[in-house]
Amino acid sequence: MTYLNDLFSLKGKIAIVTGACGGIGSALANALLKAESTVVLVDRDQQLLTEMKEKLESEGLNACEKYCDLTDLKQMDALVDYIKSDHQRIDILVNCAGVSFQRDGLDYPDILWNETMKVNLEAPFQLSKRMGKLMKKQGNGSIINITSINAERGFTDNPAYIASKGGLKQLTKSLAMDLGKFGVRANAIGPGYFRTQISEKSWNDPEKRKERAETTFLNRWGQLDDLYGLVIFLASDASSYITGQDIYIDGGFLMKGI
Repeated sequence: MTYLNDLFSLKGKIAIVTGACGGIGSALANALLKAESTVVLVDRDQQLLTEMKEKLESEGLNACEKYCDLTDLKQMDALVDYIKSDHQRIDILVNCAGVSFQRDGLDYPDILWNETMKVNLEAPFQLSKRMGKLMKKQGNGSIINITSINAERGFTDNPAYIASKGGLKQLTKSLAMDLGKFGVRANAIGPGYFRTQISEKSWNDPEKRKERAETTFLNRWGQLDDLYGLVIFLASDASSYITGQDIYIDGGFLMKGI
């Protein structure tokens, strides 16, 4: 057990989770905290951030909070300065912040397209670039981008979300190639259907909820703690030779045929 504990342990490591107050972001932050890393919770909702940090601290977990609107590069630079001054290193970056706006595809508003791209694709690129420079100096690090089954499959009336997640999937491969020579890895986790704010509409529709469940091999939606194992694995030394990969946690949704 000591060997396994050491292999998967994140003790002493510093992690950032963006979109930390969302359903998937909070689950990933919890997983990393329970593996004994220090997690900097990043979100643009200050009230939720403070509430989440206080709750985690009451459970004995080592959480920090940092308000940041990732569409504002000045605020992102302030986040980098905070990491440098308060933590002196960054070992794990989880780009999880995301937005989704469903509208008629042929009349999709430009403003929603631009907002989606800024949050879902440009922000991970800009933050990975900045944190990647710190990781390069250290000679190690793990970047984990949260994509979606939408990076592989077409869905109606959400072109911006689908395009942004497909772009993030490919950005992950680019980061893996460019940073690999410095000992820095980049991988993507693609969740299937989990009950979150983004999927609430489907969850609340009994027919869609049943249909989504039956399109998996396991005949159910994902539970947030189903995400724990993979993010710990990709953040830890247990995955030290794994980079540039897309791994889906979807109960078999993408693989199911007739």
